[in-house]
Parts: sequence; structure tokens; C-alpha cells
Amino acid sequence: MRSPLRAVATLVAAAALVAGCGSGDDWSRPHAKPTAVGMLGAGFTDPSAPPTPEATVTPRPGSWKGVHPPKGYRVVLLTAGDDRPTRALVSAVEDWAASEHVDLRTVVADGPHDLVPGIGRAVDMGPDLVISAGNDLVDPLAVVTASHLSQQFLVVGAELAEPTHNVTAVDWSGASFRGEGLGMSSTYAPESFTAGRCAAAVRAGVAAVLHNLTGIVIWLDHV
Repeated sequence: MRSPLRAVATLVAAAALVAGCGSGDDWSRPHAKPTAVGMLGAGFTDPSAPPTPEATVTPRPGSWKGVHPPKGYRVVLLTAGDDRPTRALVSAVEDWAASEHVDLRTVVADGPHDLVPGIGRAVDMGPDLVISAGNDLVDPLAVVTASHLSQQFLVVGAELAEPTHNVTAVDWSGASFRGEGLGMSSTYAPESFTAGRCAAAVRAGVAAVLHNLTGIVIWLDHV
């Protein structure tokens, strides 16, 4: 007859094994390149004239709604700041990830000196996509993203002045912060960061990235 201590040890080991096998937390495992589930609707872009790098496109409202990320899509939400627009964007990303069963992790840059290191931590995790929320991250992203061309970035509610092909942005008149000493846009309006607009920005941006429409700015004034 087995001793009680040995029986307990066996049960603990078995539980740990089951937990390890069932966990979806190990991003170090091989991972296929993600492909979109569903297609972009008419009016997202003009198929006969694909957008050029750094171009701004104004998709037809809702033309991204049929696109979903694949199972196991790995996303890092990179965020800095606690202002109302940033909180609205963070909530939109979290709600989208929950509804789409995305494997989401979050990196919070803690203060000005942690902005560039925070981006580095996000990239080192090896996600399919880094989604940035917060104007404080715009200038640091402009510095870092060109050195990580294989990593896709999505900036919501702001944009980089000169993005590389791996940086896609979703913006509108009430947002449009570009950094690089350009100052805040005269049309900046924190109240424009509504739950509906932020949700549309996340979905439209991800839909573009999944269809390899990257390095562009998606303009959502009519949402």
C-alpha cells in the first residue's frame, strides 16, 4: 500500500503536468504565421490601386467587420499613461481580445524612462502584433520600430510621422498626435475617444495588418 505522502506527491505532480500541457501561455513554441479569418468588405481600400507606404486610407465604415484574427493570435498591448483617451483605447483592446479569444498580454511602460525599455519588452515576447495605446509612446516607437522590421506594430489613436512598413496606425481628427516635436494637433479632442470609435479603430487596424496592408494610416473620421 502506498504511503499517504507518496500519494499526495503523485497527485501534485500529475496536476502540474496537466496544467502545463493545457496552458496556452508558452509563446516560445513554434507558431505559424497568422492569417485572417474572413475578408475585408468593399470600400476598405481600392483593390485596383493598393495604398502606397505611408499613405492614408479612409475605409468605408464597417468594411472591416467581417475580419477576425485566427485562433491563438498573440498580441501584446503596450501602453503608457493614465489619461482618459489612453484608458478608452486600453479597454477597447481588452474587450476585442476577449471577444475574439486572442492571447493577450500587457506591457505597461512605467514613466518616461521606461518607454523604450517597455517597447523592448513587448518585442522580446515575440507576439504576432504589438498594439500601442498612449501618446507618450509615439516618439519612442519612431526610434525603435525601424530596428525591428519583422515585428508588426499597430498604433491606435495616434500615428508616427514617418512610419516604416511594419507600423500601421488608426487615427481621426480628434486624435492625430504625431510626436517629433510637432505638438498636439489643433483638432485634438479627448472626447472623440468614444468606446465605439476606439473599438472600430482596433478592429480596422487589426484587419489591415492581417491582410498585409501595413505601413499606412487608416483614417476613421466617419465612424
